[in-house]
Amino acid sequence: MKSALLRTSLALLITLAATTSTAESRLPVKQITAGMHVVRAEVAARDQDRQQGLMFREKMGPNEGMLFIFDQSDRVCMWMKNTLLPLSVAFLDDKARIINIEDMAPQTLDTHCSSEPARYALEMNRGWFREKNIKPGTVIGGVPKPAVK
Repeated sequence: MKSALLRTSLALLITLAATTSTAESRLPVKQITAGMHVVRAEVAARDQDRQQGLMFREKMGPNEGMLFIFDQSDRVCMWMKNTLLPLSVAFLDDKARIINIEDMAPQTLDTHCSSEPARYALEMNRGWFREKNIKPGTVIGGVPKPAVK
């Protein structure tokens, strides 16, 4: 009985680990550039993917991030509900030029908004933009064009 319970628990842990790993890499990945820096960005272009964002992630590589693509340019806001990592977000216009950058604290409901209409948002580990000297006005290269609806 004890052995069967142990095997069941172990199988459940393995399944849970595999599910978590799959959930972290289920979005398409695009290589984009910020100045001379290459970023491996997961692309969240659908509503459900944008809503999930980086929730429940426990870690992210030093040059990894998430690129949110919105259906149209508008003033957009982000929050950190269920997001465990401290992040910085850069809001980008239609030409992928950074409008403004905001630092966000984990697991908060504070809103962080674009100062002008934005078509994209790029979330990176907090401080990444500052450490790389990436500022408003910088154009992010390789950003996919939004689908025409």
